[in-house]
Amino acid sequence: MSAIAAEHPDTVVNTPLGGPGLPQERRLVTSIPGPRSQELIDRKAQAVAAGVGHTAAVHAVAAGGGVIVDADGNSLIDLGSGIAVTTIGNAHPKVVAAVQEQVAQFTHTCFMIAPYESYVSVAEALNRITPGEHAKKSALFNSGAEAVENAVKIARKFTGKQAVVAFDHGYHGRTNLTMALTAKSMPYKSGFGPFASEIYRAPLSYPFRDRLDGVVAAKKAISVIEKQVGADNLAAVIIEPIQGEGGFIVPADGFLPTIVDWCRANDVVFIADEIQTGFARTGEMFASDLFGIVPDLITTAKGIAGGLPLAAVTGRAEIMDAAHTGGLGGTYGGNPIACAAALAAIDVFENDGMIERAREIGAILTDRLGALQAADPRIGDVRGHGAMMAAEFVDPATGEPDAALTAAVAKTCIAQGVIVLTCGTYGNVIRFLPPLSIPDDLLHEGLGVVAAALASA
Repeated sequence: MSAIAAEHPDTVVNTPLGGPGLPQERRLVTSIPGPRSQELIDRKAQAVAAGVGHTAAVHAVAAGGGVIVDADGNSLIDLGSGIAVTTIGNAHPKVVAAVQEQVAQFTHTCFMIAPYESYVSVAEALNRITPGEHAKKSALFNSGAEAVENAVKIARKFTGKQAVVAFDHGYHGRTNLTMALTAKSMPYKSGFGPFASEIYRAPLSYPFRDRLDGVVAAKKAISVIEKQVGADNLAAVIIEPIQGEGGFIVPADGFLPTIVDWCRANDVVFIADEIQTGFARTGEMFASDLFGIVPDLITTAKGIAGGLPLAAVTGRAEIMDAAHTGGLGGTYGGNPIACAAALAAIDVFENDGMIERAREIGAILTDRLGALQAADPRIGDVRGHGAMMAAEFVDPATGEPDAALTAAVAKTCIAQGVIVLTCGTYGNVIRFLPPLSIPDDLLHEGLGVVAAALASA
């Protein structure tokens, strides 16, 4: 038991959803930031590049269940999961045990030099659990952006074509190619160009704003693609089944299947970017399953390894095998410690009720946020699936995005000990990504703080 847990023995939890046995409570012993966190923030300002920001003015010393404990002893409710990374909870016991065992054996050989079984086991697991019953292969990388870059490389090699289409509001990373794919300028792209060429953008289905039927919206996007790019030049279409940073936009029914059918008919590789939506987050193992689509390639990261850096591209074997030997890889890709963590995390996702838990959390979020929306016209839309929900804030008179209100609500929540994340092309969305290990009472308490912050804004 940790020292923090020992100080609060009546509130310690250590369930299969566990964590390090931290008290599952919101506890503010100082203002946010406290003096120790402020000291570390000051040191960060002196030592860390200014471009690396932070959402909450705290410095974490422990996390688990549904809380993050800071250097001043404050315990904050975590409704962000490190941007959907600690889906099974922070420091899950199975992940901790797997990492400790692996780090004592070896930390690195480079899989391209001296391969090891855990990399192969992760690839086998991904080939099995990702959508579709066709023959698949996988390659492992370090980050979501790296996975996206490699998916594009593979698609271009397989098709012999160069153009790639991404969608309005999409987010795919911060590297040069993935910045080109990302729709939002600030803070991701502004001043960092020129960007990779042969990247094009199509309109997304955004039901709250375009009010279009999904098939109609898809045909509109396809018309843009055919006129501006041409199927004969198009290697791949890439899309998040539910947009992440773009505002948790859920496309209207029929949109994604229509796009997939067009890709199949025109020899275009369909890439599902499931970096944020993957691994039980939406109440299915992958969001593609919600829409009944089977991607040619799927990119994963975030929740894959319980907090350790790992990413993957998984897809049809004939597409994945298009790259020549040595064309894929990287020094750290599929690091053995991260692979050990991933195997443990995948075991938890499959066998410890994570999909069902995401659905339970989704029901709570839908009920509470729906009630808020009914009572307050400043919430224009509530959307999402499972433990990936969002509220879009608007001017009730015009329906225009209200970024100032969104920022004010988020700031108040953090000051009151609840970590929430904003997103959206217009900066007017609060996203809810609680770890699946969060207790119901703590989730309800956190949502109560959000409601109070909105009422006071």
